[in-house]
Amino acid sequence: MSLPVFHVDAFTATPFAGNPAAVCPLENWLDDGWLRAVAAENNLSETAYLVPRGDHYELRWFTPRCEVKLCGHATLASALVVLQVLAPGLESVRFKTRFSGTLTVSRDGDLLAMDFPALAPWSCADPPKALIEGLGTAPAAVMQIEDNYFAVYEREKDVRGIHPDFGLLEKLHPAGVAVTAPGEDADFVSRYFAPSYGIPEDPVTGSTHCSLGPYWAQRLGKKRLHARQVSERGGEIWCEVAGERVILKGKAVLTLRGELLI
Repeated sequence: MSLPVFHVDAFTATPFAGNPAAVCPLENWLDDGWLRAVAAENNLSETAYLVPRGDHYELRWFTPRCEVKLCGHATLASALVVLQVLAPGLESVRFKTRFSGTLTVSRDGDLLAMDFPALAPWSCADPPKALIEGLGTAPAAVMQIEDNYFAVYEREKDVRGIHPDFGLLEKLHPAGVAVTAPGEDADFVSRYFAPSYGIPEDPVTGSTHCSLGPYWAQRLGKKRLHARQVSERGGEIWCEVAGERVILKGKAVLTLRGELLI
């Protein structure tokens, strides 16, 4: 069996930067074990699978270990494949997901704009010991949602200087950890660690900005924000908070297309 596969660098205009995702268009859904195996073979933080259903696509995301509920960069990558390769005449594409509802991605000049749910974090009164020890530097505050912690620092250099103990952070399963601070040439910066999902450090994480956007919008008193993820590869996201939704905008670059031979 031969299936198409695309690699896309998301949240960047430059090849070999941003966050790489694999995108595999399918005619129909295949066995979940096969989907996990292909994601492990791709060995990227996310592999997206999409199946056409009339006027929309069904979309699922897998890390090398498991399926996830929401993924920003692989959604951006999937939209680029649809709007640039599969259906270049479209101005927008709708994805129906199993856990996060319907997600719409539209052209916005040289950006792609993703309409995502806003997931405002709340204060974590008793942060896990593994979180604080795993980061190595005590944050000024810790926020959380159902499956992520957000450690807030005072300065960008604090975020850049973190050298996490991934063994300790893996004990937080099934939660990832974002670290964030005000930015020097952006409204805020972040990094994201998710070793329990098989992702020690994610280069650029769209889904965490569903929470970081509302947090920093409230803290800075502005609805439109420019964010940078200061990982080794790096990337940038423009966030606009609109009530219960957040619009995440970014660029993406197609870097590879080929066939999977199963």
